[in-house]
Amino acid sequence: MKKVRTIFLSDIHLGTRACQADRLLSFLREHDAEYVYLLGDIIDFWSLGRAIYWPPDHNTFIQKMLKRARHGARVVFVPGNHDEALREYAGTQFGDIEVVRDAVHTTADGRRLLLMHGDEFDQVTRHHRWVAVLGDMSYSLLLRLNALLSWIRRKLHRSGYWSLAGYAKRKVKGALDFIYGYEESVAHHVRQMGLDGVVCGHIHSAVIKDIGGVTYINCGDWVDSCTAIVEHGDGRLELVHWSSRDAECGVESDAEPSGAAAATLQPLSLVRGRDRELAPLLVEREG
Repeated sequence: MKKVRTIFLSDIHLGTRACQADRLLSFLREHDAEYVYLLGDIIDFWSLGRAIYWPPDHNTFIQKMLKRARHGARVVFVPGNHDEALREYAGTQFGDIEVVRDAVHTTADGRRLLLMHGDEFDQVTRHHRWVAVLGDMSYSLLLRLNALLSWIRRKLHRSGYWSLAGYAKRKVKGALDFIYGYEESVAHHVRQMGLDGVVCGHIHSAVIKDIGGVTYINCGDWVDSCTAIVEHGDGRLELVHWSSRDAECGVESDAEPSGAAAATLQPLSLVRGRDRELAPLLVEREG
């Protein structure tokens, strides 16, 4: 197991069929950390509000987080828009997992990073819910088509993973404009706070880059790209892509990745009253 200082995860979407919990568990079996930050949309209460889907590997992830917290790791959960019902529990703990609205993490080399989910900088989420729902339906459809295309590629003995959802995000101008606008808004906010950088999620667009002197970091997701951010012992931050073969490929933090950012269409949950009934899943299923 590789020992790192910090692991940052977001947009896992437990409770959905698109969640790739098996790959996430494989990643966690290979990485141990002093700090684990869960930056929103960990549990998709919106999907669970329609129909309960909770396979064993989703439960295993929750148990693994609780176990790590019990054994000395600091595990911090920042709810996102899909699990926003848990925001009212900010300042409390589930097991030994801290629940907060946002946080500031100081890296080993002294940089101060704002940690948040980021949906507050998405104007669609905040003001146009019906557009968010439509986008979520479109994104879910693309993910289902991804699964079909992956099956076809395996039958044709084509190597590598190709994402239809990722392709659409990179090629649709509106999606790219949304991503760049989102990133600039977040960076501007962090700059005003006098911090060195930010780690967030929400738009399913994993990247580490500099925006006007601010280190902007997005964790990506575990429904399509399967990405995480890790901090090494010297403070170096790395974007890890976790492949289906459990092999990792890192992108160093201080070098801006080439090409267009893989983006979003990730929308956005309508919180239902039933969400509070689902919140105990965090603790009641602990082994």
